[in-house]
Amino acid sequence: MHWVTIIIIGIAANLDNLGISLAYGMKQVKIPVLSNAVIALISMIITYVAVTAGSTVVAYISPHTANVLGSLLLCVIGVWTLMSHRFSNQRIAGHPELFDGDKNLVISIREAMALGFVLSANCLAAGIAIGANGISALWTVISIGVFSFITVGLGSHFGSLLTKTLLGKYSTVISGWLLIIIGIFEVFIK
Repeated sequence: MHWVTIIIIGIAANLDNLGISLAYGMKQVKIPVLSNAVIALISMIITYVAVTAGSTVVAYISPHTANVLGSLLLCVIGVWTLMSHRFSNQRIAGHPELFDGDKNLVISIREAMALGFVLSANCLAAGIAIGANGISALWTVISIGVFSFITVGLGSHFGSLLTKTLLGKYSTVISGWLLIIIGIFEVFIK
């Protein structure tokens, strides 16, 4: 089993969550445990659908070709993440009111659902690539969910302290590079 890949993909797919929740914490916007769980659940569902779709590709092409295509897709997603990080995530982090519709500085369950779909965009593309590589859907989904819950919880709680760290400032860049490294790693381990 590809335990290292599963753990790193869980971390990489959720570093944006950490950066955004840090910014929310800094602006005193609370993400309660139940809302955090909703965000993690949405990420898990989207990841499962994506991994299943990616693994379906293997039925139509050789496992080697699927592995190479999946690995290349991870690299492309990593490059895209690096190139696009300035736009979407900074807008979300800089304007928590986008998802705090009632302006009460608490992300409700309904608001968490919308935020969860936006934050799980990385999970969709990465999940397809992971599925094409033949990596366990169950463990990938669990990894994504656990790391989503951890990163959002930590970011929300420690927002004003951690947002000034390198991890808080460069979470999207780190995520992009991790995806590229995973893609390269997966080409050579099979």
